[in-house]
Amino acid sequence: MTIKTSFRIISLIIFSCALSACSGLMFYPDTPLVRTPETLGLAYQDIVLEAADGLKIHGWFLPAQGDLKGSVYFLHGNAENISTHVQNIAWLPQYGYQVFLIDYRGFGRSDGSPCLPDVFLDVKAGFDWLLEHGNNKPVFLVGQSMGASLGIYFAATNPKARRNLAGVVSDSAFSSYFEIVRHVAASNWLTWPFQYPAAALMDYPYNPVDVIADIAPVPLLLSHGLKDPVVPFSHGRQLYQAAKQPKLMVLSETGHNETFRLQQNRLNVLDFLRQHSLTQHAQPQSVVNPEAGPWQKQ
Repeated sequence: MTIKTSFRIISLIIFSCALSACSGLMFYPDTPLVRTPETLGLAYQDIVLEAADGLKIHGWFLPAQGDLKGSVYFLHGNAENISTHVQNIAWLPQYGYQVFLIDYRGFGRSDGSPCLPDVFLDVKAGFDWLLEHGNNKPVFLVGQSMGASLGIYFAATNPKARRNLAGVVSDSAFSSYFEIVRHVAASNWLTWPFQYPAAALMDYPYNPVDVIADIAPVPLLLSHGLKDPVVPFSHGRQLYQAAKQPKLMVLSETGHNETFRLQQNRLNVLDFLRQHSLTQHAQPQSVVNPEAGPWQKQ
């Protein structure tokens, strides 16, 4: 954790009366776009949506290459913007999946400032748009880090999402706001003494671990790096234990948000996308080791 982040935490504690989920502790948006999908050799369309509160939300739509197999709705992490996260899903169009990714309010070209629970309005607006442009193909939600945690909560608590999602893929999600804030504060000697006060002040009622069981019967794939220093693997384990069938887990010797950099993990995700549709039933519980091959039990 950087000194800058440490002082932010201390400032939040000192000025706790002004503390809110809009704080920079949870969101670190950048407005400049450093690249476009075209830089990566991908066709794309700029999409501008309107959230329920009237804010304009910007996103990119990446058409599938070849025959369309399905749609992927991608939610990125809590820093920067879609231009620095697009490479995490840039490999999907070549396999026949169209991808839609948005910037939450305050990120990139989206209006406003990021704040909980308002960002769920952005998530819903993007999901509704993709449903309208899904061409009656399966729709999957894929999230990483903060995006994965937001995605779990959204998929579990939004009836329309549960009715229409063919599957949910969560990479490097944290289980609760209390635990992730405590972990961040405990990671530096400057903020270590404040870990519990900070966590208590940031204990929001949108915890993935509290609702993840409600995603079922929508199939769920959880992935997490065993060497993740940002969101420890213990968070992934808690989420997996709390989830109901059908559920799968992919483990790998990676750090934070690095799961999809491995070709075997990409193949595991593609297997998950191929295997599941809205009419499929629960699959046997398994924990997957990417080194052992797709969906092989440890």
